[in-house]
Amino acid sequence: MKKITLVTGNWAKLVNTQNKLKPYGIDVDNIKMETIEIQADTAEEVAAYSAKYAADLLQKDILKIDSGLYVESLKGFPGPYTHYCEDTIGNEGLLKMMEGETNRKAEFREALAYCKPGEEPIVFSSITRGTIALEESGTHGWSWDFVFIPDGKDVTLGHFEDDERFSLWDDSAYKELGEYLEKTLTNK
Repeated sequence: MKKITLVTGNWAKLVNTQNKLKPYGIDVDNIKMETIEIQADTAEEVAAYSAKYAADLLQKDILKIDSGLYVESLKGFPGPYTHYCEDTIGNEGLLKMMEGETNRKAEFREALAYCKPGEEPIVFSSITRGTIALEESGTHGWSWDFVFIPDGKDVTLGHFEDDERFSLWDDSAYKELGEYLEKTLTNK
């Protein structure tokens, strides 16, 4: 089986990535380590930089995932600063910023950056479109799941158990990455 290392300490990211790449014959292990997260305008730039840093440091094939919530009426904020906003203002602060706002369109973008040592990263992206709810609701998931309503649904992601919630996310980046790795990796 082909193998890559996901840089994360997030068990949900690891399990999700393992499940998404297993059909392509890709075994995903992980390492928890601090990487440099640059200040950038997109999750793609952040993931790419971190993947290259880790691949060159560890001298192995690396996958780094970065994601962000992009709210249209807030001109894409919090975007690449999603984690920071989650830790500081949280859902309550986001909802306060959106009080009175009628345009509640939002996107959750996920960037998967794959990098081999000494090479430039390749980035695959997924976008899950939806809206920001008027208030928090639901009991499943974490973070923005309680305020993000995916297109086609009328309740937040927090109303869906893990398997169903994961199926609501756009996973095209995982498919593209899986197909790419299937073609390019030799058995390791």
